[in-house]
Amino acid sequence: MGSVASVMALPGDEVSGLVGVPDEIDVLRAQQYDLLAALLGRAPDAALLAALAALEGGDGVLGGQTAALRRAAAETNVAAAEREYFALFIGVGRGELLPYASYYLTGFLNERPLARVREDFSALGIERDESMCEPEDHLAILLEVMAGLAAGRFDAEPGLQARFFARHIEPWAGRFFADLETAQAGRFYRAVGGLGRAFIEIEAEAFAMEG
Repeated sequence: MGSVASVMALPGDEVSGLVGVPDEIDVLRAQQYDLLAALLGRAPDAALLAALAALEGGDGVLGGQTAALRRAAAETNVAAAEREYFALFIGVGRGELLPYASYYLTGFLNERPLARVREDFSALGIERDESMCEPEDHLAILLEVMAGLAAGRFDAEPGLQARFFARHIEPWAGRFFADLETAQAGRFYRAVGGLGRAFIEIEAEAFAMEG
């Protein structure tokens, strides 16, 4: 599996270009989604590891998980992170974890959850980059779409963020990140799992309160 980051394109290949003006909280949420998408979409390079090692932890559960990711980034290097990413998500035959909605929700790949993702992508005007081989229900891709919704990159009706999250992320992403926290091949990525699990829990609570 190669990089799965930025495998989507809008008509005319326009993926960014803000449609709405997000508030400060939504900007921070989009950044968190973008970070998790990048880390699941490819092994971190030297620049990303350096940026992660310079993060400030902050308060609360999310702050603690951010501090743990900072320490993990400082303790690894590009070669080690690449080996870990390969073992976790690619492997010889398959990786230790399969970050796909279809697999987590049905036990099989390319099932109905993938079809639902494609239906909603079509409604958003998102087109698949045909050069990529990964199905669209890869968690990195779903998180990238959530980042776009939070940042106002899509012409989406109010409430679509909550529906997309409830339909495609909440039912399984927390379990995936919890599995990543305890993955046998994990070291740096265990901290990614902790951050992802905490963030998904916070998002779920926030959407529930809005509802």
